[in-house]
Amino acid sequence: MSGGFSRIGEREVHQGHIWRVVVAEFESPDGDRFERDIVRSPGAVGIVALLFDAEGRASVVLMRQYRPAHDGVVVEIPAGMRDVEGEPTELTARRELAEEVGLAATRLDLLVELFPSPGLTDSVTTVYLATGCSNVERQLHGPEETHSEVVHVPLDEAVAMVERGELHDAKTVAGILLTARRVAAGDTRGG
Repeated sequence: MSGGFSRIGEREVHQGHIWRVVVAEFESPDGDRFERDIVRSPGAVGIVALLFDAEGRASVVLMRQYRPAHDGVVVEIPAGMRDVEGEPTELTARRELAEEVGLAATRLDLLVELFPSPGLTDSVTTVYLATGCSNVERQLHGPEETHSEVVHVPLDEAVAMVERGELHDAKTVAGILLTARRVAAGDTRGG
């Protein structure tokens, strides 16, 4: 799967709170050596919480949250870093769903594993579909979450937001479109 490329080694140039930055050396199939900066990450999870009202209409739970890297508010599905070493992604997803939006799901199904920026980082974002949700207490962490807003959006409106270019977060776009596809096929798995 390496396409004839090989990694020679790497040296760490920065160790942050969660991420490490390394300079890695590679060899191409032609024997040329080159270096690339890589952000090493523990990965993340995202959760599409699918809710149904009494009439059977589907909605999803989104967050409006300030994101320092973009210096603005981003609308996205609940998500979080895999910052507990060895914790399975499903457990991280359950924890983040409760902490960020105050929901517990009876069922989580894997939607997709994404490479959010493969030219920059080794991070993998695992996106789940949460169904059978009930309310639990939120446990907010940090100023961004403390000042976040939880919104329930009809699923068809969330899809329209993707189509109008109003949602920019990759895990959110993928999660909403895959959820809409499942709902249209009648596959809501526990919803």
